[in-house]
Amino acid sequence: MSLYSEYVKELTSKSVIETDNGFAVYAFPDDKTCYIEDIYIRPDFRKSNEALKIADQIVEIAKKKGCTKLLGSVIPTNANSTASLKVLLAYGMSLDSATTNFILFSKGIN
Repeated sequence: MSLYSEYVKELTSKSVIETDNGFAVYAFPDDKTCYIEDIYIRPDFRKSNEALKIADQIVEIAKKKGCTKLLGSVIPTNANSTASLKVLLAYGMSLDSATTNFILFSKGIN
């Protein structure tokens, strides 16, 4: 685990999965929900399904905890928000709710 991951976990009680090509930050807001807060993939690996692999790892962890719902979000004013939106939709997520600068997506976990 990197120093950054240790810092995130200590400061926020969130978890981090890291690979050589990227990382994801996720949390469990309640007993049945897993929220993938951030996924970052190195630019040269962004079309290699690396985000999918990391998300699948998180879903497996969530299943073991008894979660039935996965959340992901996009902040439209962030850089690359359109690409993030496409990734969430390709992962089978659906619009859950939206405000001016925050779009929340969800997906059932089986």
